[in-house]
Amino acid sequence: MPLSPEEEEAIRREFEASRNSGHEKTLTPHETAPQLFEQAPGSNVRHVIGVVSGKGGVGKSLVCGMLATELARTGAKVGILDADLTGPSIPKMFGLSGVHASAADNLLLPVETTGGIKIMSANLVLESETDPVLWRGPVVAGALQQFWGQCAWGELDYLLIDMPPGTSDVALTVFQSFPIEGVVIVSTPQDLVQMVVGKAVKMAAMMDVPVLGLVENMSYITCPDCGKVIEPFGPSKLAETAELYGIDVLGRLPITGDYARMCDYGVIETALPEGLLEDAVLKIQTVAAFFDDMNGVS
Repeated sequence: MPLSPEEEEAIRREFEASRNSGHEKTLTPHETAPQLFEQAPGSNVRHVIGVVSGKGGVGKSLVCGMLATELARTGAKVGILDADLTGPSIPKMFGLSGVHASAADNLLLPVETTGGIKIMSANLVLESETDPVLWRGPVVAGALQQFWGQCAWGELDYLLIDMPPGTSDVALTVFQSFPIEGVVIVSTPQDLVQMVVGKAVKMAAMMDVPVLGLVENMSYITCPDCGKVIEPFGPSKLAETAELYGIDVLGRLPITGDYARMCDYGVIETALPEGLLEDAVLKIQTVAAFFDDMNGVS
C-alpha cells in the first residue's frame, strides 16, 4: 500500500529526530541516505537479509534461526549477525551458551556452530550471557560496525541479520548501514498485528529496502489427540494483512513446545523438522539469484 504524503512526512520526521538527537541541524532526505559499513578485509558476504518485527515477543529470532538452518541445509554458507543487542538469543538457540568469540589479526572471529553456521552476537563478547547491555546509541552503532566491518566472515552466501524489534534507533542504524537486499517480517495473529506490521513495512519503504513477505508465528495449535486445528488468538490475519500492504505470505508456524525445547537446549540445527518455511527460503533464494544476475555473478 503506497504511503500518503502525510505518512511519509511523519515517518521522515521520526527518523530525523532519532538521528539528530541533541543537534539543531535537520537532515535533508539526501543526507539521510544509507552510509554503508565496509566489509572486513578478506570477507565476501554475497547477500544480506534482515528478519524484522514491529514489536518484541513474536518469535523473530526463532524464524531467523529456522531460515538460517534451512538455508544451510541446501549447502549454502550461512551466517547470522545478531543485531538484537539487548536481547541476543541466537547463541543459546544454536548451543553456544557460555562460548566467547575470539580475535585474530585485529578482527573478530565469528563462532561457528556444529552445522557450520557462523554467528556473531553481543552474548559472544560479554563476560556472561546474563550481563545487561547498557550501551548508548554511539556505542551500539560502533558494536554493529565491528560485527560487520571488523569481523572475519570469510565467504558467505547469506548473512541473516536478527534485527532488534520495533523501529528504534538500532533498527534504523542497521537499515542504513548494511547492504540489506530484503527483509522478512514476523508477526502474530492478534488484532493489533496490522498496525505493528504496518510500522515495519513503512520503515522498510522509507529505507528503500524490499519486503520479501510475512511469516505468522503462533498461528494455531494442533490438538495432539484429535488433530483439530485451534486458533487461540482468533482467526489468522495473515492473508488479510499481506493483502493490505501488498506483500507475500511466506508461511505460518504453530504454537508448539517443540520449538521452545529446541531453542532452550540449543539443538535447532539437528532437531528442526525439514521443510519448514519453504516459501520464505525460496523467496530469499530468488532475490539472491536476481541480485547475482544483476551484478553478473555466476
